[in-house]
Amino acid sequence: MAFRCKLRSLILRRHRLFSTSTLISDSKTLPSSKDKTRAALSLIRFEQNPERILDICRSTVLTPESHLDRIVYAKAISKLRESNHYEGIRSLVKESMNQLNCNSERLVSHFIVLYGQGGLVNDAINLFDEMPNMGINRNVKTLNSLLYSCLLAREYGEMKRVFREFPRKYGLEPNLDTYNTVLKGFCESGGANEAHSILAEMERKCIKPNATTFATVIAGFYMEENFIDVGKMMNLMKKYSMEPGISIYNVRIQSLCKLKRSAEAKALLDGILSKGMKPNCATYGHLIYGFCREGKLEMAKGLMKEMIGRGLEPEAECYFTLVYYLCEGRDFEAALGICKECMSKGWVPNFTTMKSLVDGLVSIEKVNEAREIIGQVKKKFWRNADSWREIEEGLPR
Repeated sequence: MAFRCKLRSLILRRHRLFSTSTLISDSKTLPSSKDKTRAALSLIRFEQNPERILDICRSTVLTPESHLDRIVYAKAISKLRESNHYEGIRSLVKESMNQLNCNSERLVSHFIVLYGQGGLVNDAINLFDEMPNMGINRNVKTLNSLLYSCLLAREYGEMKRVFREFPRKYGLEPNLDTYNTVLKGFCESGGANEAHSILAEMERKCIKPNATTFATVIAGFYMEENFIDVGKMMNLMKKYSMEPGISIYNVRIQSLCKLKRSAEAKALLDGILSKGMKPNCATYGHLIYGFCREGKLEMAKGLMKEMIGRGLEPEAECYFTLVYYLCEGRDFEAALGICKECMSKGWVPNFTTMKSLVDGLVSIEKVNEAREIIGQVKKKFWRNADSWREIEEGLPR
């Protein structure tokens, strides 16, 4: 009971950040803009009511030019989209534009992208079309934002139409960012073969591709298991005097692992090591995930050791992956060791993975270890504390 009262009090304090009385009280007691934005993000993460999500957003002044605010927008719009509350997305964008007196190309670009995140490509196109009426000139940056908006909404047909028609219609000259966005769209939608004509067009216009260009196209060809064209792209890089760096090899390794060809990905790693190239955390993270998916857990554990031995710090997701798959493979002792190391860094896998670990420890008669894990998780995640308490009470004595 005491815990629930404390929880209720915490939620009420958070909600008061957005109350009218707080907003009009003495300025010395007002939370900072960042504090309110962080509180808004915290509330939105757990809020399911679309109208309440909109109220939270309206209660703090958001601008898409702030990185933290963009996270709030993205989370809110994602939840509204999941609820099919498209009118709410439109209201949020229009109210934000009015509140900020939207009068710059930079702000319009951000709002065009927000429409794409909400799956409202037609609204994004209308906003692009209306720019002159707002006293703002269209340029290649706003064109790129519109293309990116189509990409986010997965409206690949509209992306192709905008790319083919709008530069000529509005007198805009595509740049490298334009082509990289379009190439990503083609590759995501199963049209990696279009990359050849796009690259040829870039060459005619004297626009030199960069590492992002090739990484995108190579990933696209791997997705379609077109290994011959992967080789062609690697050769084309030489034509532009570009040596493939670790970012390109990471794309290749990740792509092979997704195809469950992790042994070939490991051979690539061995090859770059023999050349004196240094892998990074992402390199090992992709390989560990790949071998875990294929059930080759000993290889995955070995790669983790190798990674640490090279002075590389595994990222949280790497730990989470290993704990999850070790539990799937019923290697609960190894999972416990990885989990303890992970938690010592302040990272905790999700509820499902942790419950799987606890259940597994109980199944191999390590009840004390299971209790220890539950105790640590309860302290960190108060929202799941009741669920963990029930699990703890059900453990063998």
